[in-house]
Amino acid sequence: MPHLPFPIRTECPPGACVCGRDVLIGQPDGDMRILRLTREEEKRLLQRLENLVDLPDLRRMEERLVQQLGVRLSIAAGGNEVRTLRGITILVHEQPGLCRKTRQAIPAAIKKSMDQRPQIAWDLLDEDGLFGPGTA
Repeated sequence: MPHLPFPIRTECPPGACVCGRDVLIGQPDGDMRILRLTREEEKRLLQRLENLVDLPDLRRMEERLVQQLGVRLSIAAGGNEVRTLRGITILVHEQPGLCRKTRQAIPAAIKKSMDQRPQIAWDLLDEDGLFGPGTA
C-alpha cells in the first residue's frame, strides 16, 4: 500500500462492502480524494447534511462534495407525481473507494433535512418552474 499524506478510511470487513478501496489504492493515477472520508469525517458530513438550511446550502454542499471528495450527486423530482419525499430522487453516483453504506447514508441525511425543512423540497421542485408563474 502506498503512503498517502493524509489519514484514510479503514477498510470494511471482508465481504461487507464492495467499494473497491484496495483496487483504488493500487492505482497510481486513481482519484484518492474519497479515501479522505474517514468514519469520523463521514459522521461530520452526515450531520452537516441533516442540518441543511435551504436549497442554496444543499447546492453548496453538492459542490463541496465534488471538489473535496469527488462524490457526485443527482437530486431531482422523480418521474411521477411528487406527493412525499419519496418522490424526490437522490442518487450518489458509484465510484471506487466509496463505501456502500455511505452511498445509502448521504441521501437519507438529505431527506431528513428536507423533512425538517420542507421549504428545501419545495424550492427544489420549483427550480424547474413547477410552482412558478408560467405554470397553469
